[in-house]
Amino acid sequence: MKIHIDIDCFFASAARIVSPELEHKPIAIGGRSDTKIFSKEAKNQTVNFENSGSFVPTFYKAYEPKDDIDGFKDENGKIRGILTTSSYEARAFGIKTAMSIREALLLCPELIIKAPNMSLYQELSHKLHEFLCSKIPLVEQASIDEFYADLSGWVEDKDIPMFIDTLRHEIKNTLQLPVSIGAAKTRYIAKLATTYAKPFGCKIIEEHNFDTFVNPIEVGNFAGIGKSMKNKLASVHIQTLGDLRARRGTVESWGPYAKELYKRVSGLSDAPIITTHKRKSIGISRTFDPLYDRNELQRRVHVLARHLSYAILKLDVIPTVFHLSVSYEMNQNSHKNISLAEIFTEKKFDTLCQNLLNFADTQKRLRVIRLSINCSSFTRDSKKELSLIGFAEEQKMYTLTKSVQKLRQRYGIDTLKFASEM
Repeated sequence: MKIHIDIDCFFASAARIVSPELEHKPIAIGGRSDTKIFSKEAKNQTVNFENSGSFVPTFYKAYEPKDDIDGFKDENGKIRGILTTSSYEARAFGIKTAMSIREALLLCPELIIKAPNMSLYQELSHKLHEFLCSKIPLVEQASIDEFYADLSGWVEDKDIPMFIDTLRHEIKNTLQLPVSIGAAKTRYIAKLATTYAKPFGCKIIEEHNFDTFVNPIEVGNFAGIGKSMKNKLASVHIQTLGDLRARRGTVESWGPYAKELYKRVSGLSDAPIITTHKRKSIGISRTFDPLYDRNELQRRVHVLARHLSYAILKLDVIPTVFHLSVSYEMNQNSHKNISLAEIFTEKKFDTLCQNLLNFADTQKRLRVIRLSINCSSFTRDSKKELSLIGFAEEQKMYTLTKSVQKLRQRYGIDTLKFASEM
């Protein structure tokens, strides 16, 4: 059997480890995009790759934000930011993920807002991964707070109820983290089971109770069924997973993805546990107050490019596909891609990002609210060969880039900047 382990309200649970007095109180973790990255003042900033290789986000750390409501106020005293998670006590008031902090406080004035602490989250995630590996041979980290494991040949089916119940209590006692665990023949149904095991519970789906469990569930609750697929299913009156399973011909006629989806929902498709994940891409993005000044926009791309360059060099990879996207007010977006198989240097990357911005910024009359840069298709994972044109000159620039990297690793990413950032 496969099991899926999910930390309950992870960020909120982590806050309670630091501050036990928050137990049983309505709390939420709020976040504001780190626009201080664009400050012209130097910061002793670094990049964190804890749990690198799994689906754990990269973040740039210089400080921990203020840990009270004042930390979410802008220079005019207006409360800004959205919620990334909340405790079950807070959810009882109707508070949801992605809700604005202002709206959440209207629903629950006594709500305690805590700032995110990514260093703590990654440390706890790493500790849980190590703990699970000490108990189970095959463990896969799917995200910062989700894990899969294969118990086949390790724990007999009849012993699984006791095993996973003991496991969740051991995790709580050892790491102070409440987890919920779902078990089934496939990873996809195990993940679905975890949803209905929360909070701090276990649920096992076996052949005898498979139909009873799966059929009544709304299609939107199954991982892999997004908004567009949900709407498509609704257009043919498929509302539940039971409806979907009863309409195999209709669903499979929509193509390979829908055919695979049918198999997953029906417990006919599975995937192996992958104990290590190679990072396939890396990116950086920031959301900020609406900005019209294109010179300032260019400066901010310089800043983002410098931070992302530092991370790429620290990973020791050579990306060959580059993507920059611009988000405007009024929900408009634009983007540009480029492929380039050459030695990676910071100066060349910075120039490339500026060129991508020139092409991507197609709505120059609109104000920009978000910039995002992503790099992928690392040479270790692709068949692309590096261009030999100007190779000797590129090697000189690469040597300079590595020297700058060493200085930044010692003194912070802001130690050296391009003049264009100032």
